[in-house]
Amino acid sequence: MSLVCRPARAEDLVRADALVVASINDLTVRHGFGPMATAGASSFQSFSLKDDPAGLWVAEDGGEIVGFAWSWVCGDLWFLAQLFVDPSRQGQGIGNILLERTMEHAGQSGAAHKALITFTFNRVSQGLYMRHGLFPKMPVYFFSVPRERALQSLPETALRAVPIDAGTATLKRLAAIDSHAIGTSRDKHHRYLLDDPTSDGTLLYAGNDCVGYCYTSSSGHIGPLAATGPDRLRDVFVAALKLASDRGAGTVSAFLPGTCDGALSLAIDQGMRITFPMLLMASPGYGDWAQYLPRNPGFM
Repeated sequence: MSLVCRPARAEDLVRADALVVASINDLTVRHGFGPMATAGASSFQSFSLKDDPAGLWVAEDGGEIVGFAWSWVCGDLWFLAQLFVDPSRQGQGIGNILLERTMEHAGQSGAAHKALITFTFNRVSQGLYMRHGLFPKMPVYFFSVPRERALQSLPETALRAVPIDAGTATLKRLAAIDSHAIGTSRDKHHRYLLDDPTSDGTLLYAGNDCVGYCYTSSSGHIGPLAATGPDRLRDVFVAALKLASDRGAGTVSAFLPGTCDGALSLAIDQGMRITFPMLLMASPGYGDWAQYLPRNPGFM
């Protein structure tokens, strides 16, 4: 095996995405969930590569990409967005080599906290992450429901919706909400979402007080979403369900952490069902998400 582990380049990302899709589907099929991943645009990977190229790595053998790792940093938080190995090459130490490269990225960044989201049934990877100081924190469930069912008996909300813009005052407000909800500001990621034509961002107000924000996609997916406190999360999620349903997609979906009792209860009441279970893993002292819903396992 003439394995080379090197920094990723822009021209690698399409092939890397194909490897990630194949690896995810191999895993989910083996565990009875069927194929879940489809090839898609690698725009956030491209954004991350331009923003911080030290966070993306490929493992290559004879010109073929056999592994891919991608991490990003915001403030004090380092997040492992993806680490996948070709199913035919697993068990050969490639994942460990890639993880060591991403851990070097974490160390160079000076981040105080490390985190990732993985499949609950991905036992081998969980053991690998625990050996590197990331431990299980809480389940994160992917919920979905047909749009018509989501709207049935949806509680009324008095929250006022205002589109997110790129103004300084808005970005400062988002930074304050994120810092309280997840411990770090994500200014650059909000700018990324504002440039995403498939996403709509909304600030939510109770009177004159901003109590949270949410993004909804053209596919009906909700996230990220954050509230100013756990007591506000249910109301913010009600508003997000209405906004997502209004986009007209066939289904509405969201990732809900197991610590978000109010949002989980609302999801069940609206007929949302768990499609698959995931797990937040993090370094000690991080991972109490009681007022935050991630967008997906890569974006967080």
